[in-house]
Amino acid sequence: MVQAARVERGMVRPSLEVKGLTRAELEHALQEMGELRYRAAQIFQWIYKRQVGSFEDMSNLPKALRHSLAERFTLKLLSVLQEDRSRDGARKFLFGLEDGKQIESVLIPDEDRMTACLSTQAGCALACAFCLTGVMGFQRHLEAWEIIGQIPALQERLQSEGRITHLVLMGMGEPLHNYEATVKALRVMTEKEGLAFSPRRITLSTVGLPKALEKLGEEGIGVNLAISLHAPTDDLRDQLVPINRRYPLKELLEACRAYPLPPRRRLTFEYVLLDGVNDRIEDAKELAVLLQGLRCKINLIPLNEAPEIPFKRPSRERLLAFQQVLHDQGYTATLRESRGWDISAACGMLNTEAVRKGLFRNKRAFFS
Repeated sequence: MVQAARVERGMVRPSLEVKGLTRAELEHALQEMGELRYRAAQIFQWIYKRQVGSFEDMSNLPKALRHSLAERFTLKLLSVLQEDRSRDGARKFLFGLEDGKQIESVLIPDEDRMTACLSTQAGCALACAFCLTGVMGFQRHLEAWEIIGQIPALQERLQSEGRITHLVLMGMGEPLHNYEATVKALRVMTEKEGLAFSPRRITLSTVGLPKALEKLGEEGIGVNLAISLHAPTDDLRDQLVPINRRYPLKELLEACRAYPLPPRRRLTFEYVLLDGVNDRIEDAKELAVLLQGLRCKINLIPLNEAPEIPFKRPSRERLLAFQQVLHDQGYTATLRESRGWDISAACGMLNTEAVRKGLFRNKRAFFS
């Protein structure tokens, strides 16, 4: 049963954000109110197609229903606190949440596409050694509506500059750590009457939590999957991606092999290259063996350096040599240049108040 309101000091207050509901949940809530289920499709169209800011604006709904909706639900908008524009066209947005927490999202223009990079958590608990989001630590999971709400807020900022065509859950946080809210958000993103994105245009990036990967495969949503790998051995990955100590590579790769890929689709493995750490020819050869037999491609991402991160970006020669080994082994391996570096909007650079207040972890020596 959908809980529509809470009692506070003897009065009924709206407590349920309508953008946090799937269409099926909204239909159920409407039935409990004595309304017809088809009204859910109308409400979704007002919210996601016309992007109205209040129930009163939903002019094809009966006035009594609009009043009832306003009594039982909220229709919130995320608050943009700051916008930064990169020289390469990327735009980073700082959103303020109701409890004072903050998250960042990024818009990335590229020829005929406009990609929105969305956050699923405030901060991150996984503390990958080369990622600034981990500096913040874990603050909290985002609610489904806060994940979804980044999209209309970003689209509103675009105005006449185009429409968002692709979504990547690669912002702050680990999407599968916030599993229920992430899956609910994905369902609304792909609902025909919702945001109506094709699953082919949505990519979820994860360090790879095996049980969550198995569960996601059973959901049947069909979004693209990108696995943040970053090392070809457990010893190295334990240091770079601490969750590997709990879910080692063997368990992760078994989950990847079992994942139900749609026809003509491939897994993507993301590999951030760190100078002298995981970018040797031997690492490339071990990576080629590790991924053998998987229908996949590999995104090679040169480190986006930051003063708080104890690593350096490899030289162009080392990057190309690493890539060539993978090409020679028959893999599609692309060198991906991140966008928005000058505004700290590139991969691994999203961070809010932790950086602004100077609350960094001390640099530490790796592999000494």
